[in-house]
This record gives sequence, C-alpha cells and structure tokens, in this order.
Amino acid sequence: MNHAHRTPTTRPARRSRRIGGAACLWAAVALPLLAGACTTGSEDTAVRRGDMAFAADSLEEALAEFRLALAQGDDSPDVYARAAHTYVELGQIDDAADYYREAIALDPSLADQAVADLLRVARRASRDGDRFQMASAASQALAIEPSIGLGDMALPLARHFFRNGEYGRALPLYNRALATSSDTLPRVVFEIGQAHEEIGDCQRALVFFEQFREDASRAERSEVDWYIGNCSFQEARRLRSEAVSAGTGGGTAGERLAEALAAVERAIEVGEPRNIQGQAWFERGEILAGMGECDAALESFAQVRYTEPGGAGPLVTRAQDRIDELRFGRGLEAFRSGGGCG
Repeated sequence: MNHAHRTPTTRPARRSRRIGGAACLWAAVALPLLAGACTTGSEDTAVRRGDMAFAADSLEEALAEFRLALAQGDDSPDVYARAAHTYVELGQIDDAADYYREAIALDPSLADQAVADLLRVARRASRDGDRFQMASAASQALAIEPSIGLGDMALPLARHFFRNGEYGRALPLYNRALATSSDTLPRVVFEIGQAHEEIGDCQRALVFFEQFREDASRAERSEVDWYIGNCSFQEARRLRSEAVSAGTGGGTAGERLAEALAAVERAIEVGEPRNIQGQAWFERGEILAGMGECDAALESFAQVRYTEPGGAGPLVTRAQDRIDELRFGRGLEAFRSGGGCG
C-alpha cells in the first residue's frame, strides 16, 4: 500500500446545493458524477458525516466514516468512490485504486472519474518532481484504462521505470512518447535501445543503437559502439544457432548464416566490447566454416591469437584445434563431400 505524505493543494472553491433540505457537499469536491447520490433528509448517517468531514478538510475523519458506511452494509458504488477520492487526497494511491476498482465493478461509468482523479495526482506529482508518486498514480490510471493519453507525462514515466530497471514497463511508454513527439531527443532513442537490450531483444535494440550513432558525438559514439558490438555478437550467435537447427545447406540455414556473418563483422568493425573481440573472430570462423568458406574460416580462427590477451588462453587453444580440424581432419572431408568445412 502507498502511504505517501499528502501534499497540500489548493482545491476549487466548494459550494453546497440543497436536495430535499440537506446539504449535498460532495458535489463540489471533484466527484461531480456522484452529485445526485448525496445523502438527503436530516438523517445522521456515516456517509453524511463523511461528506461534512471532507468539506471541512478533515480527511482522515471522512475516510473513517466512509469505511464505516461500507462496513455497515452501504456498499453502493457512490460510497466506494467517496472513499477512493479521499484516499487520493491523502496521497494513498494504491488504496485509492483498490476502492475505485470496487466502485467500477458496481458502476462502470465511474471509470472516467477514477482515471481523471488519478491522472490529476500524477500530473501534480510530475510538476513537483515526485517521480514515484507520478508513477504510482499514472500506473493505476493505466491499469483502469490502458488506452488513456498521457501527453507529456509519457517520457518522464518511461524514464522512471527505466531507471528502476523495469524495462518491460518502460518500453510501451517510450513508444507513446515517440508517437506524440515531433522532435525526438537522440538520447531517448539510445535509452529505448538499452531497454530492448536489457530484456534480451538485441535485434530491435540494434535498430535504435544504429539510429542514435548517426548523430552521436565522439564521446557518445564510443559508448554506443559498446552496445552495438555486444548486441551484434549476441545476434550472430543466435542466428548461427538457428542455422544449425535448420540443418546444413538450404535456403533458411544459408540466410541465417549470412545474417550471422554480417552481425559478427559489425562487432569486429566497431571493435567493441574489446574483451570479446577474440570470441567474435572465433564466431566468424565458425560461421564461415558452416558456409563452406574454409580459407576465410582459417584466417578468422588465426586472428584469435592476435586479439586475445597475451596471445594465449583457452580460446586460442580452441581456435588452433579448429584450424587443425579444417586442415587435416574431418572438416576437410566434409568440405570435399560438398558440405561445410566442419
């Protein structure tokens, strides 16, 4: 539950209206859809006491009365909505959303009121720089009505989730920000790429990284090259694995290997990350061997020695073993029979 401190705000001036001789105070506290449901007559009920307490700005007392009414069996949508709105004013957004959902289940027409109430808090929090309150209120509004427009809140909300490692939640909001902005900041494009990379979608991430790189400064290019190289290498391994699953030869396997080769060569071209360049050359050798390009594969495996620290290590040994296989072992036999190099 969200028990954030309530931020004092200037409420619109309240006015009272008479219905059957009783003061209907609720109509002027941001729930106009419920105005017709105000308590009538002179009967002293929990709902009426709650309305009066709310009008007097005694929010805790008002909430207690509305909850008492519900406990006593007055579980009408109006009472749930009253309690929900009071929770909103107290800054307890999760509780407010729970009560609004109860109200909406009984009266779906209250969804618009709930969304408007929650978005009002989100916008106020956004102006005040309270990212957590903004995210809480906007997320609850989206949960009630996913298609609502967020306007200029989409980007700060996306960045809030991004900074908190919630990349899956950030991406749809970044897309909203892109759709509503005529001038997309390059850094936003980079962040979208990072979010895709974080959820393991390097294929899409590379589109955004390459787009960002076109306008990046020299310092930014060094940063984005790391991501391009890393994602390109991961894509090369994925595509080669798919080619192996599809079987040697044939259109699908051949296409996958060609795509894998382009990806790994991009990682080698940008030269990043530096600590995987030996692996990239080894991967290039395996891809070329699968394509039957034996001489090129041998050259790639030979490059591993020059890119690994000290020219030695387990990867260098594996590369030398592959060179020996291609030159003298079953790899050459497979090549002579029309298959790959092995």
